[in-house]
Amino acid sequence: MELKLKTISVQGIPEAFSKVTLYRSLNEPEEAESICHDILAIEPDNQLAQRMLGLAITDQFTGEASDRYREAEKLFEGLSDPYERHYYTGLLYERRAKAQMRAGRPPQVLLALFKEAMLRFEEAEKIRPPENDDSVLRWNRCVRLMAKIPEGEVESQEGVFEDHDLAPVQVIRGTGRAAR
Repeated sequence: MELKLKTISVQGIPEAFSKVTLYRSLNEPEEAESICHDILAIEPDNQLAQRMLGLAITDQFTGEASDRYREAEKLFEGLSDPYERHYYTGLLYERRAKAQMRAGRPPQVLLALFKEAMLRFEEAEKIRPPENDDSVLRWNRCVRLMAKIPEGEVESQEGVFEDHDLAPVQVIRGTGRAAR
C-alpha cells in the first residue's frame, strides 16, 4: 500500500468545514488542522481554510518554543479582509499570551503580548462591520487578564537590570576567570 495523500472533492468542502468546527470544539485541533490542509490542497486561496488553520494551530499553543507562532501569524496576515487580518492577528497574540501565562512566563513577556493583541483589536475595532463587537470583547478579555498579573511582580522584575549593567568581563569572554 502506497502512503500517499488523497484529494478531497470541491463539493466536499462545506462538509469538511463542518468537521473542522466539530474537531476544534472537541479539542482535537490536530484533526482540524489536517482537514484544513486537505481543503487548501485543492483551494490554496480559500480564506476560511486559512483562518481555520491558523485557529487550529493557535489551539495547540502550550507556551513552549515549539509553538508555531510564525506559521499562524503568516496565515492571519495573508487574509485579504483588513478587519479579519487585524482581528485574527490580535487573537494570535492573545492566545500566545495566555499560553505563556499557563507556562509561568515572566509578567513582562505576558504584558508585551497582551498589549500587542490589544493594538490589533483596536485597529480591528476601527473598521469592524456594523453590530460586530468581537474586537471589543477580546480587548476587554485582555484587560481582565492583565489585571490578574500582580503589579508588584511586574515592577520588581522590570528593575532587575539597568541599561548600563553588564556581566563581568570573564563571563563575557567565557573563561570563568580574569584575563591575563
